[in-house]
Amino acid sequence: MTHKKKKISSSSPSSCVIFAIFFFSLSCRCHLTLSDPRISEAGLSCGTTKAPLYSNYIPSFIKEMEFLSQQVTAHNWGTHSVDGGGGTVYGLAQCFNDLSHTDCLLCYAASRTTLPRCLPSLSARIYLDGCFLRYDRYRFYSEETDPVRDTVNCTGGNVEGVAHQRSVERVVDSVVLKAVAKGGGFAVGEIDGVYFLAQCWKTVGNDGCRNCLRKAGKQVRGCLPKKEGRALNAGCYLRYSTVKFYNEQRVVESGSRPLRRGVIIAAVLAVAAVIMLSISASYAAFTKFSKIKKENNNRGQICSSIRESSLNYKYETLEKATDYFNPSRKVGQGGAGSVFKGVLPNGKVVAVKRLVFNNRQWVDEFFNEVNLISGIEHKNLVKLLGCSIEGPESLLVYEFLPNKSLDQFIFEKNKTQNLNWKQRFNIILGTAEGLAYLHGGSKMRIIHRDIKSSNILLDENLTPKIADFGLARCFGADKTHLSTGIAGTLGYMAPEYLIRGQLTDKADVYSFGVLVLEIVCGRRNNVFREDSGSLLQTVWKLYRSNTLAEAVDSSLRINEYPSNEALRVLHIGLLCTQASASLRPSMTQVVNLLTNSNLDFPTPTQPPFMNTGVPDSDSSIRSYSTNSFVSNALKKIGVSNSFSESSSSRSSDRPSSRIEEPIVQA
Repeated sequence: MTHKKKKISSSSPSSCVIFAIFFFSLSCRCHLTLSDPRISEAGLSCGTTKAPLYSNYIPSFIKEMEFLSQQVTAHNWGTHSVDGGGGTVYGLAQCFNDLSHTDCLLCYAASRTTLPRCLPSLSARIYLDGCFLRYDRYRFYSEETDPVRDTVNCTGGNVEGVAHQRSVERVVDSVVLKAVAKGGGFAVGEIDGVYFLAQCWKTVGNDGCRNCLRKAGKQVRGCLPKKEGRALNAGCYLRYSTVKFYNEQRVVESGSRPLRRGVIIAAVLAVAAVIMLSISASYAAFTKFSKIKKENNNRGQICSSIRESSLNYKYETLEKATDYFNPSRKVGQGGAGSVFKGVLPNGKVVAVKRLVFNNRQWVDEFFNEVNLISGIEHKNLVKLLGCSIEGPESLLVYEFLPNKSLDQFIFEKNKTQNLNWKQRFNIILGTAEGLAYLHGGSKMRIIHRDIKSSNILLDENLTPKIADFGLARCFGADKTHLSTGIAGTLGYMAPEYLIRGQLTDKADVYSFGVLVLEIVCGRRNNVFREDSGSLLQTVWKLYRSNTLAEAVDSSLRINEYPSNEALRVLHIGLLCTQASASLRPSMTQVVNLLTNSNLDFPTPTQPPFMNTGVPDSDSSIRSYSTNSFVSNALKKIGVSNSFSESSSSRSSDRPSSRIEEPIVQA
């Protein structure tokens, strides 16, 4: 009985908050309109200058979008720049002033999803009806107008008569005064049935805003007698319409109402805002506390289970086993910590991963790894022996693998052992079997998310073991995909995951395909060559020219390996790295293809991120660029292309068109 009372009491604040919000929303319903993030696309402009093949432009672009996201989350707008190695990526994002913070975040998310259609262009800008997003390779923030890219978008049917034209003329005449003199770069209003919104970017200043809106006014005049017109300029946005489209609850209009009434309304809204803010803050704090409490309870349950199981190791035992983490015992270094060789009191040799948690993400990854792989066993998965969670730092204990990681065998210049073909094939097959088990052979489906050569460890017999499950995710049998934040290693990440965050087991298949090509060719995928680009580009080019045998690692002599089998494995690598996830085989199918030479192979389609600058042996087949891939993918979910415009070097502060920034090929 007592327990039930406590339960009711703990939930009552949430009920009170929800009721208060509901009551308040009813009381304000007569005065407020429903919010609208206005994510309709008004225009998309992609620069014609493309990033070179051997570059890191895509990761720089992604990093820039992440930083802008933080700025928008904090301030509803922001500017930022990222040094991409081959040049700096500058970005600007801004929501229109009438959007609520929530609608602003929704609009920015939509613009960020759409803008990658322009990749690998070095510059692009997108205008949604509620926000603006742009990136470029020069500092454009004070740019008011752009004689080449500024454009106008006229829509709707024609309005008969001169009254509409006069109303639009009055809008144009008044908008500069309202936005610059009174609105801080923003204005909305209505004149004789014509509604308008003007928004300048915060970086152009008053003079820049005035100049930009004057030009915008001339542009939208050209839309008459259309019902709607939009001017899309470098420093501002202007829209008129016969339909009200802006969010009035974010705007306290002035000019047409008596001053006293405006003051009263402002005061009422201010009080209401304070009440709502207090309620929202209380509810948010309660929700966050409940979430943290639930997560801590879950972790507490895991900790209790660990303490009561054979997984539990005393910190002092592992400290002594590694000779107090003596540097001479260090056998590896990862992003989350160091790995040491340890000898337990019973003489068993183990690997001890010493974790350093400097943010919450690594804490999550620790518990994620313990929770996921403590209950699964396979000959091609690194075995987790246990962990220590009660000392001054957290430790993971694995089986010790003396040959360390695969990358040291195939990429290191001073490698002590060169893998022969049989060893390479067995590593490929073993890794495929381990992934097939994760995707469907264990009691839960698991997506690894970070398959790469450094996460494939080798035992004394060179048997491959998949390691590092910190980024792994469970995948329910009833789900087709997971939508998640992007994590992994560039060069191994599938395009649908890199661009849209859509995660399926086919993302692991793609990473495995890249790994296969690296093992056979003895070359990293993300190391670029001026003559051929990335490894994936090189192999595809050789496949198209029927010279695929040239891709095999030159350290393998032609008479020391079966050439047909090598070509077959390369073919499998290309099947796994196809741009379309649905065309990639499952890992079970990959195992069958590797073990049954009688099976017929489908013809692979072109991998993603094939820049058109790479010479193609068959010019009749169009290159599958990043731009076309993302565009086609978005068309499938109902997002169509708008317009694209050319770019050229126009102002004195822009770099020469010969200077291009790089792009990482996945």
